[in-house]
Amino acid sequence: MINLTNVCKRYGSLTALQPTNLEIPSGKVTALIGPSGCGKSTILRIIVGLVRPDSGEIRIDGARMDPESSLSLRRKLGYVIQDGGLFPHLTARQNVTLMSEHLGKPVDEVQRRVEALADLTRFPKDSLDRYPLELSGGQRQRVGLMRALALEPSTLLLDEPLGALDPLVRSGLQADLKEIFIRLGQTVVLVTHDMGEAAYLADQIVLLREGAVVQQGTLEDFQKRPAEPFVTEFLNAQRALVAL
Repeated sequence: MINLTNVCKRYGSLTALQPTNLEIPSGKVTALIGPSGCGKSTILRIIVGLVRPDSGEIRIDGARMDPESSLSLRRKLGYVIQDGGLFPHLTARQNVTLMSEHLGKPVDEVQRRVEALADLTRFPKDSLDRYPLELSGGQRQRVGLMRALALEPSTLLLDEPLGALDPLVRSGLQADLKEIFIRLGQTVVLVTHDMGEAAYLADQIVLLREGAVVQQGTLEDFQKRPAEPFVTEFLNAQRALVAL
């Protein structure tokens, strides 16, 4: 589904992403994880076209991402950021329908889609006409997910979507996300700093450090066959995994 070939990104003297080759399989959930500044969010922003790499090639469904194709390819991608990234002056419903209305989709079709997405994400329909400040953090994240899914994208990109939530709300949303991923069968790329979350949600995990891929596989691969000492060190720092 998504292929990065020798993709590199620098900001002045800082290398955010070293030349990287990465294949993200179709219909699977891939988690990008690593310390702060390791390049995981940079990869996501390059895929969605918000950041242009200095070198290398990105292909989505075989189509190359470049300035000419970025807009059409971006519409095939659903993008979710922390706390939903909602427009505060728009209601939940208006946030979800914004792009559909911009593209001139029929009103009845758009509203049916909103109803279906509210059911899918378990968002209370009587809150659709509330503003973001009137919603809880978990509800705002559900609206962000609904907005990302509004145009029925083939790929869903999530940049630490649960990072700002308290543990109980986060646990509930993790369970809902896992069910949604299974039901939709989409390609998903998830950025997280929590290895337990990555192991719970993802089919494959990609661990990065200093802009480079260290190892990819399952949690069991990391535990039993670490590629280098840093892998074990990173796992040991994840206190929730000690008992696993």
